[in-house]
Amino acid sequence: MRATVMYGAGDVRIEKVPDARVTEPTDALVVITHACICGSDLWGYKLMPPGGPGRAMGHEAIGIVEAVGASVRTLRTGDLVVMPFAYSDGTCPFCQEGLNTSCVNGGFFGAGQMGGAQAEAVRVPQADGTLVALPVSRDDALMPSLLTLSDVMGTGHHAAVSARVRRGHNVAVVGDGAVGLCGVIAARRLGAEQIVILGRHADRLEIAKAFGATDAVSTRGEEAVTRVRELTGGFGVHSVLECVGTDDAMQMAIGMTRPGGAVGRVGVPHYEAIPASQPAFYRNITVSGGPAPVRSYITTLLPDILEGRIEPGRVFDRTMKLDEVPAGYRAMNERKSIKVMVRP
Repeated sequence: MRATVMYGAGDVRIEKVPDARVTEPTDALVVITHACICGSDLWGYKLMPPGGPGRAMGHEAIGIVEAVGASVRTLRTGDLVVMPFAYSDGTCPFCQEGLNTSCVNGGFFGAGQMGGAQAEAVRVPQADGTLVALPVSRDDALMPSLLTLSDVMGTGHHAAVSARVRRGHNVAVVGDGAVGLCGVIAARRLGAEQIVILGRHADRLEIAKAFGATDAVSTRGEEAVTRVRELTGGFGVHSVLECVGTDDAMQMAIGMTRPGGAVGRVGVPHYEAIPASQPAFYRNITVSGGPAPVRSYITTLLPDILEGRIEPGRVFDRTMKLDEVPAGYRAMNERKSIKVMVRP
């Protein structure tokens, strides 16, 4: 089958690889109908050293179950399913607490020996605990929004939950990528009264405002912190959704948080220690977050998509065939596209 493999910075290829297949009783084989490129994929696209083994790419997908292992009970062949970026058994103590990304029998697609979803098919371990059947057809108009349940909508929601967004709060969202834009949706959904989006791209800011952002700040660093504080009466915001993962982004996030507020960080951190820890300590700022347990959020967010209350699929601004995926990486890396959908 064809699949996407990354060999180093800027080196993404579509290759023939062994067919995905059921190997364990708890597996399902899913034929991909919709996948996408994630902003987190771009870190490897920028920084992965050459010369090592290729890395299977892709961790967000919708597809059709083609086969199941003998122990799978909740799925049948022909089901249309959404696949979260992490697999989990759904029964361990952490899954029961809603923290599926810490499942004792879990892991991440596209990591280690696990196949990726930017491919024609993927093996899904722990299928009963991972996959969610969708009550629509594969060509439903809601498909882009349903695809966001595999990662970015759930991750934006996790940022808002971790930042303790409440009704009437003011919120800042650091980052205007797909996760940040979905974070705007999540903050609005949880009742935030004022939502400040920090970003520099006019097309993304326009979507953010359509999603519910009330203000936009296009500066960075201390200038951005000052502007957010000006917009909030000098106090700073109750909640910050940090959706980038850089040292500078976290510095800004803590700088614009009011005393007693919270930062929800979901950008994969590219720093060893959380910056600005002393200001956070003396202002009683909570810093929380991590890999979003999107599997546990699907049942919460799915009805809002099905009933048209939220439309996160608007973050997809380009659709490409599997063979065009390398061009999709370039488009996202050059900020010519927010998020690319892949149709194998």
